Amino acid sequence: MDLDAFRMLLTPAGRAALDGAVKILADGADPVAAASALRRSHPADLAAAALTQASLRRRAEVKFGPDAAVMYFTPHGLEQATRPEVAAHRATRIRAAGIRAAGEPEGGPAVLDVCCGIGGDLLALARAGCPVDAVDLDPLTVEIARANAAALGLSSLVGVRTGDAALADPGGYGLLFADPARRGARGRTFDPMAYSPTWPVVLDLVAHAPAACLKVAPGIPYEFIPEGAEAEWVSYRGEVKEAAIWTGMGAGGRRATLLPSGATLTASGAEAETGPVSRYLYEPDGAAVRAHLVAEVAALVSGHLLDPRIAYITSDRLVRTDWAPCYEVTDVMPFSLKRLRAALRERHVGAVTIKKRGSAVDVERLRKDLRLSGDDSAVIVLTRIEERPFALLCRPVTSANG
Repeated sequence: MDLDAFRMLLTPAGRAALDGAVKILADGADPVAAASALRRSHPADLAAAALTQASLRRRAEVKFGPDAAVMYFTPHGLEQATRPEVAAHRATRIRAAGIRAAGEPEGGPAVLDVCCGIGGDLLALARAGCPVDAVDLDPLTVEIARANAAALGLSSLVGVRTGDAALADPGGYGLLFADPARRGARGRTFDPMAYSPTWPVVLDLVAHAPAACLKVAPGIPYEFIPEGAEAEWVSYRGEVKEAAIWTGMGAGGRRATLLPSGATLTASGAEAETGPVSRYLYEPDGAAVRAHLVAEVAALVSGHLLDPRIAYITSDRLVRTDWAPCYEVTDVMPFSLKRLRAALRERHVGAVTIKKRGSAVDVERLRKDLRLSGDDSAVIVLTRIEERPFALLCRPVTSANG
C-alpha cells in the first residue's frame, strides 16, 4: 500500500470501502471472494487497500485489542509496534518523572519521539498526558501515525512529521524517546550497529537530551549500554518482550519488570550460592535472567543455584512469587533416554512438558523417542549440573505460601 492508496482510505468513500472489507472478512469470505465482492462497489485499487487494512486490523486485535478496530497499520509497523501494556508502563514512568519541555509552559511538547513507526508509543505517551512531537523517515508511516492519533482522539497532544531521526534536536524537549529500526533487507537484526539509525547516532542524540528512553531488543549486549544508564527488561505474561535504556532519570543499574502486575526487581548485590537439588525448583522469569538478577530471585525464595551458570533455583521452601513458577521435584537422575523412558512408563505418564536450560537435547526428538502412554502428566527439566546432564521429573505447584 502506497501513500496515495492510504490517503484514499481516509476519505468518505475509503471509509465505506474499509467498513465493507471488515464486514466481508468477518463473514468468513476467502481473500479472492472478498476482493471480487468489494470490487463490485469500489475501484480495484481502493478495494485492495481496504482489504489489506481490514486484514491487518484483524491481526492487530491480539496486540491492540479494541483499539485495532479504528487504527491503521502496515505489516512491518504492526510487527514492530510495542504492545500497549508495555508502552503504557513506560509512559507512566515518564509521566511520573514530571517530564516536560525546557522553557515551555505546562502543556508544551514534552517528548520527542524519533522513529515513531505507526505510533504505538506516542499513543501511550499521549494517553498518559505527555504532549509528543514525533518523527519518522517514511511518509506513509507518518501519515498512519497521524491517523491513529486522530482515530483515538489524541491529535491535540500529538504532532507527527516526516524527518530524519539523525537530524533531530532533542535539546528543547524534556525527554527523547527513540525506537531505532531493527530490521534490514535480510530481516531482523540483533546488532545495534546495524540499527537505523545506528547505535553511535542514537547515543549522539542521547548526549543532547536531558533524559532519554531507548527501546532496544532484549538481547542487547551489555557493552552497548551507556555508563550510568538504567537497563530495564520487560516481561509480559511470562515472555520477555523488549528492553529499555533510561538516562537522566535517576539511578542507573539493572531492572526487571513484570506485566501486567507491574512488579519490579533491581540489583541488590545478592550473590547466589550453589548446592544440591532440594524439594522445589524455581524457574526465574526471563526478564530477571536477562537483567542478571537471578541471585535476587534466589534470595526471594531462600534458594540456591544448581549450577553457577544456569538459571534454575532450588529451595526447600515453598514461596509464592511472580518472579518464578515453582515445581515440586519428584525424581532426579543423570540424563539417559532409557532410564527416563522407564521412569515415565512406571508412573503412567502420557503427557509431558519439557523445559531445558544448559542442555543440548533436541526437545521434539526426545518427545518422540519417549513413546509416552498413560493418563498422568509430568514436567521434565533438562539441565546441567557440574558439566553433567541431568533430568528432573517435577510437577507444577499451583499454590504456595511463604
